[in-house]
Amino acid sequence: MGASSWVIRCQPYKSMFFPKVSGSWALKRTSTMARKDIFANITSTEGPRVERRATPGYANKGASRSMISSLSELAEKAAMVDQTLSGEVVVELDPVLVDDSFVSDRMGEDEVAFQELVEAIRERGQNTPVLVRPHPDAKDRYQIVFGHRRVRAARLLNRPVKAVVKTVSDTDHVIAQGQENSARENLSFIERASFAHHLQEIGHDRRTIQLALSVDGALLTRMLSVTSRVPLEVIQAIGSAKGIGRDRWLDLAQTVERPDLRRVAQASVVGEGFADLPSEARFERLVQDLRNARKPEKKTRPTGNWQSEDAAVSAEFKGAGKSYSISLKSREAVSFGRFITENLERLHAEFRAQSKS
Repeated sequence: MGASSWVIRCQPYKSMFFPKVSGSWALKRTSTMARKDIFANITSTEGPRVERRATPGYANKGASRSMISSLSELAEKAAMVDQTLSGEVVVELDPVLVDDSFVSDRMGEDEVAFQELVEAIRERGQNTPVLVRPHPDAKDRYQIVFGHRRVRAARLLNRPVKAVVKTVSDTDHVIAQGQENSARENLSFIERASFAHHLQEIGHDRRTIQLALSVDGALLTRMLSVTSRVPLEVIQAIGSAKGIGRDRWLDLAQTVERPDLRRVAQASVVGEGFADLPSEARFERLVQDLRNARKPEKKTRPTGNWQSEDAAVSAEFKGAGKSYSISLKSREAVSFGRFITENLERLHAEFRAQSKS
């Protein structure tokens, strides 16, 4: 089926970002699938603000909100997007023509949750459109801004994907992608940190990254300190580790600063059976391997045994540092031990004489 045959409807759509749009609605918003106003967080400086419920480790504190509101240059860019998105239409596209975002914010996929999404779309259809932009490098193709899982589900079900198509800049792209994902489903600490690291690597400034992730400068610094110290192959091998929070990743980053322990970590993640474990278990196994490597090696103590020819006396001896012990056994152990004790002075004199010679 050609790409053009997928474009079935082009009706005015009530923007998920802006409440005041005239015309009929192509889709009905439901409470379970509603999305928060992605760009309103950037553009709004007055009036009441609806905050999503804070999640442990990622609470939007007052300092963070004030910082975000003060980014006037980003607010101006987002305001331009506000004007262009209002009153847009929803179209149905062939998902084969839709490519992934140029930056990933996820490490792996929760297949159970994805299958639930597939079944929901199969039974009730796609209630909320994705946002795509014309592909910057490929004619007649599109690039996902957000909605990767819905596009993937459409491909699997072999049906068109409902989308809003808008031309947006790379900066607005990553802000919308980061904030929509934060509103829809909390990413793990390391997924957010990796997303921040990737954005920094491709040239986005810290303010843009903070806005995309809704974090303050201090938390962003901690995120980037983890990704700069923990080798990339180690992070990728562990995966999303949903239950592993900021503090434990910071501890790991501090540990692998030692070159010898960094090598231990790199060897651990390619060890037998590592990849077969769940993501959180992989993290725990790595931590245990590093803990074992940090334990000081026990010094082996010289040990030995001796027995007389007639087996009347046997001895076990151990040496450690400046101490040396002899344990006598068998039937003549007591008498032989007393003999050694009574002749220690002579035996020591013979030892000194032998040592000098």
